[in-house]
Amino acid sequence: MRILTPDQTVLDHVAAREAAIIGRAVDWAGINSGSRNAAGLNAMLDVLEAEARRLPAEVVRIPTQGSTTVGDDGTVKAEAHADALQITARPEAPVQVVLTGHYDTVFPAESGFQSVAMRADGALNGPGVADMKGGISVMLAALEAFETHPDHARVGWTVLLSPDEEIGSPASAPLLARLGAAGHVGMTYEPALADGTLAGERKGSGNFHLIVTGKAAHAGRAFHEGANAVAGAAIIAAALHGLNGRREGVTVNVAKISGGGALNVVADNAVVRFNVRVPDAQSAAWITEAIHEIAATPPYEGLTLDLHGGMTRAPKPMDASQTALFEAVRETGALLGQTIAWTPSGGVCEGNNLHAAGLPNIDTLGVRGGDIHSDREFAWPDSFVERAQLSALILCKLASGEIDAQRLKSLRLETM
Repeated sequence: MRILTPDQTVLDHVAAREAAIIGRAVDWAGINSGSRNAAGLNAMLDVLEAEARRLPAEVVRIPTQGSTTVGDDGTVKAEAHADALQITARPEAPVQVVLTGHYDTVFPAESGFQSVAMRADGALNGPGVADMKGGISVMLAALEAFETHPDHARVGWTVLLSPDEEIGSPASAPLLARLGAAGHVGMTYEPALADGTLAGERKGSGNFHLIVTGKAAHAGRAFHEGANAVAGAAIIAAALHGLNGRREGVTVNVAKISGGGALNVVADNAVVRFNVRVPDAQSAAWITEAIHEIAATPPYEGLTLDLHGGMTRAPKPMDASQTALFEAVRETGALLGQTIAWTPSGGVCEGNNLHAAGLPNIDTLGVRGGDIHSDREFAWPDSFVERAQLSALILCKLASGEIDAQRLKSLRLETM
């Protein structure tokens, strides 16, 4: 591969807009869009929709499905979610690229972390500036530049910006599955590591909530008439923790036990919340069966157990399609003087969903940054143009056929 004159024009288009690419990400980070901040999510969606309409594409809001949440008292409630934003250009083109990102963050409305500041070392420190409002800005910049390429008609693309990735994509998962099945190549804009390293294979993940219901009684007068849900939850939590170390690469993290009340009352409710990570589909099946066995047998008489949740993202191995795509991206990066490397990750993202649906994808094409999900989150300003140029050049090479999208898709389908 080499950089042709039309490709260079696309790259120059990105470089000329550096200030705007960075500036809008900084502005967006100032809009709190925590996953359950409905007002903030809608405000962010309005801004993104206005920005998307600058592209020569169809822009529509897609309603997302509802989900259920389990309260600390064991109450199961329905939860609505904000719309996703879908941006589509040339759905009839022979090559279809799916680009995804999320506009929610982990920072709730009441968080004290609400704006961007520049650190002494020049990094931008702010909520979502890396994860992933910076990534969305990079994505849109690459698409805007690619549309100036003379061969752009050979590639159709669809963008999905979702409101719920940080809580496991319960509402947008069906949309991701539909797009993943229809596309040839996926590009997702989670941040890269600070040095530009990409995530390679990813573990799968599941979130579970086990409701333990007991019987209340006076702790002094009628202790033995009660059934202590909190004590039962503790026994169950220990059993879940005991699954660690029994299968290579499988972890169970008991994150929280809630429930109970006054000290003189036998607790009649508790909730055990836990997350699992698995390296492959066989491990996912094993841990799911083990969890259901534990949830099927109350630790003592008088308790009932009700399990909610499950595996939310399948593992994403470095299969033949992923390996071939990473090599193509590495070669593309080399043309730009960028050294592209990748490393396994225990983290999960929309790339897991897309791969499970049959789509080879790179899922850390966003800005270089770090310390995400904390008030130390940062992004390097010089990475905005760098990463937008990488995405833009990938699109150029897909248009020219130097990156063979049809072959990549075929390789993925062979392993399903």
